[in-house]
Amino acid sequence: MDNNYIFYKLRKIFQWDEEKTGQLFKSVEYIVSPLDIFAWMKQEKYEGFQVMPDEALAALMNGFIAEKRGLKDGIIPVPETKLNNNLILRKLKIALSFKDDDIIETLKKADIRIGKAELNAFFRDPKHAHYRICGDQFLRNFLRGLQLKSLKTQ
Repeated sequence: MDNNYIFYKLRKIFQWDEEKTGQLFKSVEYIVSPLDIFAWMKQEKYEGFQVMPDEALAALMNGFIAEKRGLKDGIIPVPETKLNNNLILRKLKIALSFKDDDIIETLKKADIRIGKAELNAFFRDPKHAHYRICGDQFLRNFLRGLQLKSLKTQ
């Protein structure tokens, strides 16, 4: 899925402005300029738009995890250079301290029904026989469910 779209949705759901976004990057010692953040916030049709690299989105999500849960053993995580939807879903699960039931409930808000076994396939090792690739539509619906859930709590 498009990193800029994921970044856009996370900003909307969790109400991150440029300053908050910068703080998340800073919390994991990922150096990024305010101009880059601003360019990632733009839509593709506007001048100055830049594609957000996988490493930057991984660092941002690591910062989100650090903010919500703290650093594991006080160690700043190294951002992945290559992301996929399974890893993004896993990072969101960790940051939000979601259990399987929380994810299932969030997906219900987006009219998606899934069982625990089917959901756990997304979190398995890619070499596992029952590993399942998280598709763009599934991740998009999860983000939509998060957004609907956050609207109810506001």
